Amino acid sequence: MTPPVPTSPIDSAAGILAVDKPVGPTSRAVLDRIGRLLPRGTRFGHAGTLDPAASGLLIVCLGSATRLIRLLHAAGKSYQATVRLGATSNTLDADGIISETPDATAPTLETIQAALVPLTGRVRQIPPAFSALKVGGQRAYDLARRGVSFELQAREVQIDRIAVLSYAWPLLELEIDCGSGTYIRSIARDLGEAVATGGLLQSLRRTRVGRLTLADAVPLDELTPESLPSQIRPARDAVAHLGQIALKPAQLALIRHGRPLDTRRVAGLDPAWDGAEIALLDPAGGLAAIGRVELASSRLAPTCVLPLSASGDLK
Repeated sequence: MTPPVPTSPIDSAAGILAVDKPVGPTSRAVLDRIGRLLPRGTRFGHAGTLDPAASGLLIVCLGSATRLIRLLHAAGKSYQATVRLGATSNTLDADGIISETPDATAPTLETIQAALVPLTGRVRQIPPAFSALKVGGQRAYDLARRGVSFELQAREVQIDRIAVLSYAWPLLELEIDCGSGTYIRSIARDLGEAVATGGLLQSLRRTRVGRLTLADAVPLDELTPESLPSQIRPARDAVAHLGQIALKPAQLALIRHGRPLDTRRVAGLDPAWDGAEIALLDPAGGLAAIGRVELASSRLAPTCVLPLSASGDLK
């Protein structure tokens, strides 16, 4: 008879890990390392890839909190980026084949700041050829590595803010707040074209996902089987960027059975949430579900319900 798998305090836990990924490993490698610290059978996944050359905030969802990954993918993010002007790269970053721009003249800070203005807001951005996007069922980076010619269509992305932190030719330090699907490498390329010097992404560090920041993160090397349980944050933290309301017990029971609530009987609903998903909390403040507000039909319908543990605590 096969002995039972040993249990641990995080066997049934649902929550998130905010990890400070170092330069070097892939996001998949970080996941594999964390997976070896988890009990067998634990579900887990990350909410947004970082390239090997990038560092910073990587959110790992555990247990039923993996249902929240799509919401973290869609959350706003912040980055600190170093752009190298005066050169270009086939991958748009320092890992590619770099070509110096002949006779490049250092632009003034005022010229750079003016060039950043049209790169912010709701803009159309062409993704890098070396990206994970699919072209005819194949990854763009696979085609690019084989020298196959193809075009990626521009996509609309939201870039809320690009601030200059420092500038000493040819290096430009930027802080960027943006929405889902934004390629920072493409910003470096587009800025370089705008100031007629060429540009590539020298380094990148993600500093925020939703409301979570690097201040919430633990360095990857500090995660051990002993330290891991204390680093798990509640599932509610994953959706702190969403609107939130607390449900009464009777309302919670309906939501848990997949039934919508009448918005006219839900206290604290903000009309600005119409059409959006919000976090639904249990009376103890734990995350019970995600629901979509539909004011025209007076419905608050669950789109994701998190289960209860055997002890009754929200997991």
